[in-house]
Parts: sequence; structure tokens; C-alpha cells
Amino acid sequence: MAMGVHKHGRSGRNRRAPMAEINVTPLVDVMLVLLIIFMVTAPLLTAGVPVDLPDSRANPLNQEQRDPVTVSMDGDGSIYIGENLVDAASLPDRFAEIAADTSGEGSPPAVLLRADRTLDYGAVMQVMGELNRAGLNRVQLVTSGSVEGQ
Repeated sequence: MAMGVHKHGRSGRNRRAPMAEINVTPLVDVMLVLLIIFMVTAPLLTAGVPVDLPDSRANPLNQEQRDPVTVSMDGDGSIYIGENLVDAASLPDRFAEIAADTSGEGSPPAVLLRADRTLDYGAVMQVMGELNRAGLNRVQLVTSGSVEGQ
């Protein structure tokens, strides 16, 4: 009940004073709905470039503390570093910049290579060769998940 009535009185008179109560049930309901919305949408914000990843039976690798650099190749063969489109001519220079940025750890960052399953094997190997030439030797190939029973 949002308002209650109390009777106070001296000398037999009844005096009514409002009593205010706060109902927190709607507040809790709204907070739970917002929590569910954030839990559902948070995983969708991680991948910026849509890539159809192949399946793999390999187990996932342990993640390190430093954020890896993501290199993506979409179905058209376009190459992205993070979410930025990079042309093939400037790719060696960009990889050299990434390899030079050690951020005080002494070693270049790991590279997550996400390549569309429809790409030619040679195109993916060309990008991996440029990564190797720049000194980025810790390359992890990203797949969509493990396939059981194959």
C-alpha cells in the first residue's frame, strides 16, 4: 500500500497523518530486464567485420593479458586490421608498425587471423607470409568453434 493512515490523538481526537512507503518491486523488475538486455547484447559487440569462419576440432588457446591485434579477411579478399580496411600495398608497412609497437613488454603482440572460409588458401598464406616477414610470429587462426565427431 502506497499510503497508510495512522491515527494519532490526545484527548480522544483522531488525527490522520499520511505514511509514505516506497515500493521497490517495479525498480527491481526494470533493473533485471536491463541486466538481461546487456547480457544478451554484449557478446554481439566483439566482432566488427562479418566473416564466415571455418570449423575446427582444435581446443581454444589460453588468452594472454595483452590485447591481440585482429586481422580479418572477408569473402571478397579485403583485409582489415581491427575494423580499418587496409589495401594490399600498404600491408607490409602496417604490419611493421604493429611489430615495432611492443608497449613496454619487449615482444610484439599476438595476431588473431580471421579469414573467410571461401577464400583461396594462397591469399591467406600471403597475409601470413607478410606477418612473418614483419616479425609477427605469434599468429592464431580463429575458427567458429569445435566440431565434434568429424
